[in-house]
Amino acid sequence: MLEEKELLAMLNKNNYLYNLYRHEPLFTVEDSINKRGKIKGIHSKNLFLKNKQNKFFLFSCLETRKIALKKLSKNLNLGNISFAKEEYLKKHLGVLPGSVTPFGLLNDNDQKVEFYLDKAFLLEKSVNFHPLVNTATVSLAIGDFISFLIENKKKVNIFDFEDYTLIDK
Repeated sequence: MLEEKELLAMLNKNNYLYNLYRHEPLFTVEDSINKRGKIKGIHSKNLFLKNKQNKFFLFSCLETRKIALKKLSKNLNLGNISFAKEEYLKKHLGVLPGSVTPFGLLNDNDQKVEFYLDKAFLLEKSVNFHPLVNTATVSLAIGDFISFLIENKKKVNIFDFEDYTLIDK
């Protein structure tokens, strides 16, 4: 499984400009808001979900979004979804609870996780995600973030969490 050091090496190798911020562990959005300091850019809420058919989904949305799982499930025809157990989080994203991040998709070698990014991120200059651990935050340009995932063969579905509609699939 890819770890923080290897992730940062990949970003460096491909000449992505980013800022790395070290901080105490942040386990929740509330922790992040209260303890992250003055990290510029937009911050996220990351939900790792599964349905009864063992299909997995990662949703990265604005940290302030209120998400109704039933509505989300209905709009994307996902079936009954719920938060995935820790064992699946470790297996598919290679992270622990509190460290959920789209960078974990790099550990999804079998392409089992569908990724949905909040359309609102596209309106921002920079985005912030944990680099596979919750004791640091990587801040980089939104275009670079999407390019990095695509270069690493990860599909990015753009989803409008404002009205719960899929923009691109």
